[in-house]
Amino acid sequence: MKQIRTFRRLTTTVTALLVSAVVAAAQTYPTQRVTIVVPFGAGSVTDILARIFADEMTKRWNQQVLVENRPGLAGTAGVAKAAPDGHTLMVTSNGHTVAALVSKNIPFDPVKDFSGITRLGSAPLFLIANPGIAAKNLKELIALAKQQPGKLNFSSPGLASTTFIAGALFRKAAGINIVHVPYKSAPDAVTAVVRGDAAMYFAPVNLAKEMAESGKVVAIAAATAQRIPDMPDVPTFTEAGLPFVYDSWFGLLAPAGIPRPVVDKISSDWAAALKTPEMQARLKSQFVLGASDTPQAFDKIISDETANLTAVFKEANIGE
Repeated sequence: MKQIRTFRRLTTTVTALLVSAVVAAAQTYPTQRVTIVVPFGAGSVTDILARIFADEMTKRWNQQVLVENRPGLAGTAGVAKAAPDGHTLMVTSNGHTVAALVSKNIPFDPVKDFSGITRLGSAPLFLIANPGIAAKNLKELIALAKQQPGKLNFSSPGLASTTFIAGALFRKAAGINIVHVPYKSAPDAVTAVVRGDAAMYFAPVNLAKEMAESGKVVAIAAATAQRIPDMPDVPTFTEAGLPFVYDSWFGLLAPAGIPRPVVDKISSDWAAALKTPEMQARLKSQFVLGASDTPQAFDKIISDETANLTAVFKEANIGE
């Protein structure tokens, strides 16, 4: 019995020391440069938010926080295999939740191999179209797609991008056959619509506004519940006759196994940054709505959305 009591005391002591060490690590975090991986090209909303986060945390943490663009699944896979110490993080879109569905045999699990930290924000999306197609509003666009199944296409920065999800869900909601064409980056996908190589694209409000006002594209509809003040003359999909709302979020993840106190610190630091007038102004200038969550809440968002979108995509036979 004495040996058992001694063992229990020793176990309790070791556990307390480990907990103290983890808490201490969180208090001193980060102790070296932090790398933010973006699995998309430069210029995307994901990339812009990652750089805003990096700039802010460089000041708050007194450490370098650098952004590295590693487009494609290889970038995400690299984060999944990184040391779970908080010095390698990832900013990605909600396209992360369907990565296992749109690509076969991926070397990571989008849910199990990552710890959610917080959403950073969301970007209202607008369906934009090349002015040369014979459709100037949603009703005409859907009618044209039904008259010519498989002829019209939509661009995106890739299969796991938030704009691909928007296009795929729009295709299902409208009951039309439009072809997905992936590009290397968001700017490339937009340029494809301007050139006429692609018929349409789901663009964030800043790009949609700029391109529509210059006459390079036609803004068809907003994938939001209400009209966006920056583009008040563009109806929502629902107003235009198709009940369709899509909320695209962008968030911060870490490799699974990262100490909870470190995750909590990063999440709370972002929440504090969001309250400052400077951060609010910076996000507004990018037409992005700021967001923050507890790590537990963000993990649930990722898990729930993965399950929901997987069911929707399988039902519609969407993927590669």
